[in-house]
Amino acid sequence: MRINTNIASMQAQESASLTNKTLGSSLEKLSSGLRINKASDDASGLSIADKLRTQANGVSQAISNGSSAVALTQIADKAMAEQSNILDIMKTKLIQASTATTSTAGRVAIAKDVSKLMDQLDNIASQTNYNGISLLQKDATTNTVADAQTFQMGDKAANTISTGATVQANSTGLSLTTLDGLVSGGVTSAAGAGITAANARTQMLEVDQALDRLNGWRADFGSTQNQLESAVRNLSTQQTNIKNAESIIRDVDYAKESANFSKQNIIAQAGTYAMSQSNAMQQNVMRLLQ
Repeated sequence: MRINTNIASMQAQESASLTNKTLGSSLEKLSSGLRINKASDDASGLSIADKLRTQANGVSQAISNGSSAVALTQIADKAMAEQSNILDIMKTKLIQASTATTSTAGRVAIAKDVSKLMDQLDNIASQTNYNGISLLQKDATTNTVADAQTFQMGDKAANTISTGATVQANSTGLSLTTLDGLVSGGVTSAAGAGITAANARTQMLEVDQALDRLNGWRADFGSTQNQLESAVRNLSTQQTNIKNAESIIRDVDYAKESANFSKQNIIAQAGTYAMSQSNAMQQNVMRLLQ
């Protein structure tokens, strides 16, 4: 028997140290709720989990982009719905002006109504915007074609949805400049400039064509909105699945880790007992010296 070097005690201490390290790691996981708290816990798992987290964050932002884009298309649609109502009223006024029972004074009044309606049509086109982005014409002061809008709907550059409509929902874009000139000129005589029975009939066709063009733009925005809403639903499903995949890798299984903690705790207590017994073994040497 040797007493200068207590090998049994050293082995017990080494085992206890390893057990305490494992016990500390288990406590860290239980307290943080994460299976991977540092790269050394699972280097490859951490790399995969981080990529999944980045992807999930990108998808989350794409969902926000889609929700904003849906709001944009709804604003454009509601504005054009009001313009459609204005065109309906204008058509009714022109029908009234085209009949023989309407007097010249009546047509003058009708021209004033239509002129105001035309002004409001253009006001809607110039004022309709989302976050400062003009939707129905180039900008608030330029009545040319509005810019097409492209929405980022994923974490890849190619994941985009664009508005197909090149909208110019003002009197110029709807080819109503002739009618605008007529109602602005007023009526000087039954056959003079302004609204007469004859040109009222002609302008009824122009208004019908303007309605068709406006409804075509509305349909384009409606199709884009349906596409966006579908993309948002798909992205929401993706986000759930991606987060689930990340959770499987990164998050701790409490049932499993609690069992492991209990196991390591028992081993640690047993190790302490083993060290006390290894130290007590050397006391047997004293019996040989008695």
